[in-house]
Amino acid sequence: MQNFDYYNPTHIVFGQDRLAELNTLVPENTKVMVLFGGGSVKRNGVLDKVLASLGEREVVQFGGIEPNPQFTTLMKAAELARTEKVNFLLAVGGGSVMDGTKFVALAAKKENDEHTLLHHGFAPVPMTEALPLACVATLPATGSEMNMGAVITMNDQKYPVMSPLTFPKFSFLDPDFTLSLPKEQIANGVADSFIHVVEQYLTYPVNAKVQDRISEGILKTLIEEGPKTFNDNNDIEARKNFMWSATNALNGLTGAGVPQDWSTHMIGHEMTAMYGIAHGRTLAIILPSLLRERTEQKRAKLLQFAERVWDIAEGSDDQKIALAIDKTEAFFNGLEIVTKLSHYNIDEAGIDTLVNNMEKMGLTALSESGDLTLDIVRKILLAAL
Repeated sequence: MQNFDYYNPTHIVFGQDRLAELNTLVPENTKVMVLFGGGSVKRNGVLDKVLASLGEREVVQFGGIEPNPQFTTLMKAAELARTEKVNFLLAVGGGSVMDGTKFVALAAKKENDEHTLLHHGFAPVPMTEALPLACVATLPATGSEMNMGAVITMNDQKYPVMSPLTFPKFSFLDPDFTLSLPKEQIANGVADSFIHVVEQYLTYPVNAKVQDRISEGILKTLIEEGPKTFNDNNDIEARKNFMWSATNALNGLTGAGVPQDWSTHMIGHEMTAMYGIAHGRTLAIILPSLLRERTEQKRAKLLQFAERVWDIAEGSDDQKIALAIDKTEAFFNGLEIVTKLSHYNIDEAGIDTLVNNMEKMGLTALSESGDLTLDIVRKILLAAL
C-alpha cells in the first residue's frame, strides 16, 4: 500500500424524513444562498421543504445552474453572494449543482481573476478562505456531496477544481428526494458511480486489501441494486443502497493509498463538452473498449475483478478477464445505455476532433502509469464505434 493522507470532514445525514434537522445544522443568524438547477426541485417540492426547514433565516435564491455548470453562470452566483453578503451556501440538486456551489464558495472570496481557479488541475486551488457550504443531494452519481472536487465548464472545456475548503459541512441524503428522477438519470448515476470505483480499483496491485474489499463491495452492490432502482421506482431499500454506494464511490476512501487511472473520465469529459452526451453515458461508452485495450497493463487487477466482483470461477485467466469486461458492458446495456459511439452520431472524423481537443488541453499522457497516449485514445474510441 502506498503512503497516503485521508481527510473527510463532511457530516452525512442519511435517511428519510430528516430535513427538519437542517434548522439545527445551519448556524443561526446566517444569510443563506440556496443554489439549484433547472427547476425540478421546485416541481417536486424539495425546494419548498428546504426553505421551510431554514426557518427564519434570510435566504437568497439562485437557480439555473446547468447540467454541466458553466463558469459564466457561476460567476453571476458569486457576484450575487458578494453583493448580498451571503455567509453560507446550500446546494439543492445533483452533482452539477453541488460542483457549481463549490466553485461559487471559492469565487465569492476571490473577487478578481476567478478564471484562474480553473487552472490548477487536480492540485488544490491555492486559497485560504471560502464560503462554507452544505448539500441536499437529489441525484446519486458524482459523490460531490462528500468530497472536495468539482468539474466546471468554460468555453466548452471541462476543468477540475479541487480544494479542502470545499468539503461540504454536511450533506442530506434522503432517497425520497430522488423518486422523481427519470430512469435515464438513474442509469447515468449508476454508471458514473460504478466507474468512479473502477478508476481507483482497476490499476495494479499494491496490497491495499481494505481499499480493494471496499471497492469490490461497492461494485457488487451497484450491480445488485442499480438495476432494481432503475426498474422499480418503489424499491426504496435498493435506492438507499444505491445512494450510499454513489457517495462512497468518490469520498476518498477507496482511492487512499492506491494508484488511480481516470483516463475514462478525461476522455469522457471531452466527449460531454463536445457532444453534450451525459457524463455517465460517456464513461460507459469508453470503459469497455479501454479495458480491452489495456488488458495487459491491468491484468492482475482485471483477474481479481473477474473473480471477486463478477464471481467468474471457470476458464483461463484470459477467458475470465474477457468475460468480466463483457459482463460490465452488458451491465451498462441492461440500464439502457448504448455503448457504441455510432449511436450518438459520432464518426471517425468526430473522434479525430475529440483527440485534437484533448491535445489542446494537455491530456496527452493518461492512465495510472502515464503511458496512455493520444494514439491509444484514438484506438480505444475507434473500437467503441
